[in-house]
Amino acid sequence: MAVRLTDKLVRALEPPPARNGRGNNRITYDDSVPGFGARITSAGAVSFVLNYRRKADGLERRFTIGTFPAWSVTAAREEAKRLKRDVDGGGDPIGKFKAERQAPTVASLCVRFEAEHLPRLRPSTAQMYRALIKNEVVPALGRMKVAAVGFEDVDRLHRNVSRRAPYLANRLLALLSKMFALSVLWNMRGNSPVRGVQRNQEIKRKRYLSGDELARLTTALAEHHNREVADALRLILLTGARKSEVLSATWSQFDFGTGTWTKPGATTKQKTDHIIPLSAPARQLLAQIRERSSSPKFVFPGPGPTGHRTNLKRDWGRICREAGIVGLRVHDLRHSFAAQLASAGVGLHVVGGLLGHTQPQTTSRYAHLFDDTLRAATERVGAVISNAASAEIAPLTKRGRRQ
Repeated sequence: MAVRLTDKLVRALEPPPARNGRGNNRITYDDSVPGFGARITSAGAVSFVLNYRRKADGLERRFTIGTFPAWSVTAAREEAKRLKRDVDGGGDPIGKFKAERQAPTVASLCVRFEAEHLPRLRPSTAQMYRALIKNEVVPALGRMKVAAVGFEDVDRLHRNVSRRAPYLANRLLALLSKMFALSVLWNMRGNSPVRGVQRNQEIKRKRYLSGDELARLTTALAEHHNREVADALRLILLTGARKSEVLSATWSQFDFGTGTWTKPGATTKQKTDHIIPLSAPARQLLAQIRERSSSPKFVFPGPGPTGHRTNLKRDWGRICREAGIVGLRVHDLRHSFAAQLASAGVGLHVVGGLLGHTQPQTTSRYAHLFDDTLRAATERVGAVISNAASAEIAPLTKRGRRQ
């Protein structure tokens, strides 16, 4: 029998007796909204429910709206009306609830991203992304449903990381951008919440070794106790290669007959094979390393799953202290290689080719180093023109006297 439900009536409901030693419940239905009622268990817990038939197949279902007194009768009745309108339109509240409950979380998205996408990236990028996922993404967004993440959630995370590491925050944004772009392709959501988040401004470093610093660094490398680390740094200096390219290099990549190094696309930033010529000192260094190498595969073998050395950070700090050099990164050795080429007057397209740049604007950061070369060339042209002009002035003067 249906009655007009009120808070007072619901509060006065009597719990039904247990049945066969097990819990039992009783539903008192409201007379104004068909299917809406208050359910009380034998333990005295009260909740509001709505019975409805799914329009697709006529299956009868019961949806729990909420508990009393957290939900008042009035609020629960209004929610029941809303749900019935949804059902009349073909909706299925229980089906929707189950789908939302079973929807993938950001943590599960991260697991799939690591398994399916990271193996396609360069080892150094994959390593950085794994660290960002573990330390930033999962703690902040891991429990959220992928479909529920909004612009404000991503923007907040980016701003929080930016306060302590602005450049790292941009790497985080790149990670989230790719991750949520894939979530769209994997039908987890309809669009990316990263769109519109403003990246932090980054100033490109222009740190190069001075002549004096280069001399001190060379001495420190010669005296460093770890010869393998010193050789890896020398090879970076002599080739301008990235640290990851040097540390993951295999003997099969080097052709000592032609004096070339073929860096496979899997290890290069441009994702294509990159062939560079090796200078005589570079070839000599590699020959010395090979003589004492214990690995038939890697130039710089190391422990761990990769099979090669992956880090120079601790030794690099000590080498810089021994050389009295401040504010220099390992990557700046690559910049110093390019700076030496540019200062010698080598064209930017050649510098870019040796470094493996695919965009001219990437190499353009070294353009200012052509100043001395260009100035010297300008002075030579000026001298030639001045000498030619002086040779012409004399006969003109003589003609002037004759007039």
